Amino acid sequence: MRRQPLVDLVVGPQSYHRLPEMEAKTRQGEKVLDTDFPEEDKFEQLKSRRRAARGPTAFLTVQEGCDKFCAFCVVPYTRGAEASRPAARILDEARGLVERGVREITLLGQNVNAYHGAGPDGSDYTLARLIWDLDKVDGLERIRFTTSHPNDMTDDLIAAHGECAKLMPYLHLPVQSGSDRILKRMNRSHTAESYLRVIERIRDARPDILMSGDFIVGFPEETEQDFQATLDLVGAVNYGYAYSFRYSPRPGTPAAERIQVDPHEADDRLQRLQSLITQQQRAIQQSMVGRTVSVLFEKPGRLAGQMGGKSEYLHAVHVDDALVSAGDIAPVRIVGSSANSLAGALV
Repeated sequence: MRRQPLVDLVVGPQSYHRLPEMEAKTRQGEKVLDTDFPEEDKFEQLKSRRRAARGPTAFLTVQEGCDKFCAFCVVPYTRGAEASRPAARILDEARGLVERGVREITLLGQNVNAYHGAGPDGSDYTLARLIWDLDKVDGLERIRFTTSHPNDMTDDLIAAHGECAKLMPYLHLPVQSGSDRILKRMNRSHTAESYLRVIERIRDARPDILMSGDFIVGFPEETEQDFQATLDLVGAVNYGYAYSFRYSPRPGTPAAERIQVDPHEADDRLQRLQSLITQQQRAIQQSMVGRTVSVLFEKPGRLAGQMGGKSEYLHAVHVDDALVSAGDIAPVRIVGSSANSLAGALV
């Protein structure tokens, strides 16, 4: 507000339920600042109105904040400590979404698999217990969750991937680097080997699961040897998707004060990493050709008569006939693969 006098209002992510009263003050000429972490539950303040039908997919926040304090990340400072919503409220909101036409729910949290909310019976719920309760909601057909930390992939959550039919065979599990030296400097609290062991256990539970991940390239002090360890890890995992970025400093975080990697070198590494990830993604998509997958259709495609949706593996799939509607789940035989989607035919 000092730097830019035109700014009238600054609101933090834990206070946006106060926007109406804050906006009223700005109309009276006041400058309003609220970046506190209030004790009241903003989700209770913003109870969803159970209106008419909506799309077949929805996001549902179950957890906020993070206690990990990775050296590159601002989340613990901007979103606060980990806090989990009570399971009963989440289940009530999920039932409301299903009543409005939702068939797939993605559970959200900055560190979602660290979920530890109060259960309906007063006990401490894990994410796995919450998933099993959601599994009982009639009309809810698919469950996903994001984003997770490798250290919080508990035994019961890994087992749920193999036992809960509604939990989709897709998992986003960020690792950030394949170098133990860099992981330590990132304060990730895991090693490349421990990450790979978690992946192995997940695939033992659900062999067909599709993995995705996050990578930061050019983290301060990263050497070519460190980067090669990242390429080795990517080769070992074989990702269906991955998100990769060149490191950029976040003011106030420990890594921002360290010696930075030459940006041209970081760009070169990023291009090499993304090339490998793209090869893996396209090979996995090509391997889907000839297989039959289950597609939840969401909306019309770009062409007349075309409908698009997502497979259980989160692949975008389109079919060229109009025999399905948004919200339908149908078997589709994959007949072609392009850069970012699959073409199919209804079975």
